[in-house]
Amino acid sequence: MGTMPPLAEIPSAAARATVLVRGRVQGVGYRAFVRRHALDLRLAGQVENLADGRVEVVAEGPRLDLEHLMVHLRRGPAHATVAGLDVAWSEPVGLTGFHAY
Repeated sequence: MGTMPPLAEIPSAAARATVLVRGRVQGVGYRAFVRRHALDLRLAGQVENLADGRVEVVAEGPRLDLEHLMVHLRRGPAHATVAGLDVAWSEPVGLTGFHAY
């Protein structure tokens, strides 16, 4: 028998991603955009504006779905300009719902 791959390598394994989004992402409908896509993917978490102009997204769910969300985060809504994402992966804590603050 072979060894099991680490959880981060199993697409269906639950994970938590904390993403800091840089660019023109406040005042352009970015949080509503993120929430809509997160709910469509059945992810849990939250999105909020930070005082420094970035947006923080915390999402939990299957790793593959979180990576799919990041495709949307990089694109953003029509009036946003995403300069980059800073992503930190960790173990999920059992968040429920997806909230925009």
